[in-house]
Amino acid sequence: MKLKHWVYRGIARARSAGPRAGNGLRALLYHSVGADIGADPYGNSIDRGLFESHIRRIAAGPWRCVAFGPPSAGRELAITFDDGYRDTLEIAAPLFQALGLPMTVFVTAAFIQDPGKLYLDRARLKELAALPGVVIGSHGHTHAKLDLLEPAALSRELSDSRSFLEDLLGKPVKFLSYPHGRVDRRVRDAAAAAGYEAAGCSLYGLNEPGRDPLMLYRTEITRWDSLRDLELKIEGHWDWFRWRQALA
Repeated sequence: MKLKHWVYRGIARARSAGPRAGNGLRALLYHSVGADIGADPYGNSIDRGLFESHIRRIAAGPWRCVAFGPPSAGRELAITFDDGYRDTLEIAAPLFQALGLPMTVFVTAAFIQDPGKLYLDRARLKELAALPGVVIGSHGHTHAKLDLLEPAALSRELSDSRSFLEDLLGKPVKFLSYPHGRVDRRVRDAAAAAGYEAAGCSLYGLNEPGRDPLMLYRTEITRWDSLRDLELKIEGHWDWFRWRQALA
């Protein structure tokens, strides 16, 4: 475990004596389950056994699990995956199907077009999208940092990904997650112009009713997060981390 993650964990556990977050949508962000993705400095590939313990804990409640989208007045939890790794279909999806949980998977079009060994190809993505409770969203066309793009390139990055996915899957693609979590007002407005109805970044937080649906918080889960860490993140005791993210 990274030293700084150990420090952050200590802060979160110290804050757990305070009140938990209220009603709203808590969106969790996973990436890969068990894939060898190299050095992995961000902890994006979580151990399969740990991941299963996470999802079984979530299924046991008390949270109401929903697909990603605009928040309501209830206490809701959405589980999302970024990038479109093959293990989302091969490892995560069977568990979600067995437990009756919805999942939202944001895929990058270029990764699907040239999947290599890590990512879903066209056929596997169609298989995943056909499963009950699975929603497919866009994660950009090439995984570019959207806030660094000129207006025309930004528009293409958002529109081309959506068009590719809709043509492949034969169904509307309404949701987006911003690659690298990079979003500002200009990117947000471009997402709206491209036809997305809701979009998520990578800032920790609870989405209360009335929050801008194109600027939804998501709380990242890493390979260093124990079952207790997961519970603390769901209950909002890691939400202070958003302010550090904003300064990074």
